Amino acid sequence: MKFKFLFLVIFVTLVSCNKETNEVDNVAIARVNNSNLYREDIKDLVPAGTSKEDSLVIVKDYIDRWASQKLLFNAAELNLSDEKQTELNKLVDQYKKDLYSKAYIEQLVYKSFDTVVSDKELSDYYEKNKQNFKTNAALVKMSYIQINKSNPKLNALSSKFVNTSKENKEFLKNSTIEFKSYAFNDSIWIDMNQVYEKLPVINVDNKENYIIAGKTVKFADSTDMYLIKTSNYIDKNQISPFQYIKPTLKKVILNKRKTELINKYQKDITTDALKDKKYEIYK
Repeated sequence: MKFKFLFLVIFVTLVSCNKETNEVDNVAIARVNNSNLYREDIKDLVPAGTSKEDSLVIVKDYIDRWASQKLLFNAAELNLSDEKQTELNKLVDQYKKDLYSKAYIEQLVYKSFDTVVSDKELSDYYEKNKQNFKTNAALVKMSYIQINKSNPKLNALSSKFVNTSKENKEFLKNSTIEFKSYAFNDSIWIDMNQVYEKLPVINVDNKENYIIAGKTVKFADSTDMYLIKTSNYIDKNQISPFQYIKPTLKKVILNKRKTELINKYQKDITTDALKDKKYEIYK
């Protein structure tokens, strides 16, 4: 055991040296029955800069796992029935065919796959299938500000938030340092769960008091003033708005397009093989 430990220490040192010289000797470092593990097999195992102690642990763990896997495989070959081994070999062979076929078809698709989806294609698909896209949670378009009640600019900022104008919006965006938290993207649909996270004073039970489409709500707690302006609201299990579902629609269309392309290639390769007499069905 002491000899093995000393060997590993020497080996780890040599591996570190080999990283600098790029010389890898084909020397066996472990054996299980008729299988050997060579220094060459684990030349890149230890990351550069790793301490000798950590390198020793990494190498030993790898050798132990390698040995365990080899021993289990050898035991399986000896003890599994011929029928079971035949069944497993068929599965391995089929898996190899599937991997090669998948890699090849993906290569073909990659070369010719069109990833451009026009807005018209998106809107047409949405109109035909929007009943299939229901909201998983309530959605809202809103903006809000949270400001300390002792802030000397409280009234001025509140007034500009309530009286919407391009100039006021720009003023508020340039005054964000005054707010504890804020959001001005009231043209974008967001999940209500995000609102609950950003504004813990609002929850599922009281949201009707604060989230009112077309209204600006003002309320305060012990330290802060909140102003919430809701431009639109959609409850759960309703048809998702086009803009909200647009990224998902693109993914769906691209997946559909990819599937159709894969099916086409699979059909074409069979048709071509029949035409070239590489594939025949005997009657």
